[in-house]
Amino acid sequence: MPEGDTVFRTAKRLDAALRGNPVTRFELRVPRAATVDLAGQTVHDVVPRGKHLLMRIGEWTVHSHLRMDGAWLLYYPGEKWRHPAFRVRAIVATDTAEAVGVDIAEVTVVATRDEHELVGHLGPDPLAEDWDAVEATRRVSADGRSIHVALLDQRNVSGFGNEYAAELLFLRGILPETPAAEVDVPALLNLGARTIRANRDRPDRTFTGQTGRGRTDWVYGRAQRPCRRCGTPIRTGSIGADPTRKRITFWCPICQH
Repeated sequence: MPEGDTVFRTAKRLDAALRGNPVTRFELRVPRAATVDLAGQTVHDVVPRGKHLLMRIGEWTVHSHLRMDGAWLLYYPGEKWRHPAFRVRAIVATDTAEAVGVDIAEVTVVATRDEHELVGHLGPDPLAEDWDAVEATRRVSADGRSIHVALLDQRNVSGFGNEYAAELLFLRGILPETPAAEVDVPALLNLGARTIRANRDRPDRTFTGQTGRGRTDWVYGRAQRPCRRCGTPIRTGSIGADPTRKRITFWCPICQH
């Protein structure tokens, strides 16, 4: 599942392959941006912002969000695509590499000077150089909802998704429905920042320290399976800001209270 660490790795890989090169092929296969053509302009950089990816080309920024299933794949001269063409939403190619956006739910082009209109609402990003733990703590602590919902709200802190929320709350022994105001938010965010930074350069995310298949998570995706600490069956439910945005939660009724 794409979360902040996945987007960070994606941006780093794309930046290394495309930066400083002029675009030789540019296609956005989405209705509102299909006529945009940045061919001939230079790729300045590719940067992450929480779960958002910003590709700066000429005086423009191609903004994308991977959502649940999206990905940017890199191909090099002579390589064939490993996916059907109908799944492609974006193509940005240079003489040396081709970035292909597959199953991307959102693609927008804005003038780079207007990037703030798309990502200015986001909270502090623990993977950014300007990470502001104090401001993130203030936003999460002031949220009147449950800690699970507050942690997922990208306006409070950007980059954490459902897997991170479930795993961090387990590690801190906090039930998902606990009000954010009752949580030691600085400790939670400190753990979150350290964890997502540890995962940003790993090909496979882990919370347990193990990388074997099925051994990377404490509770996420393990409904009714025994807790790795106490053996109690992991419980599952749903929680969200409103009925249309509910997410599946996982927790141990003994280790979290």
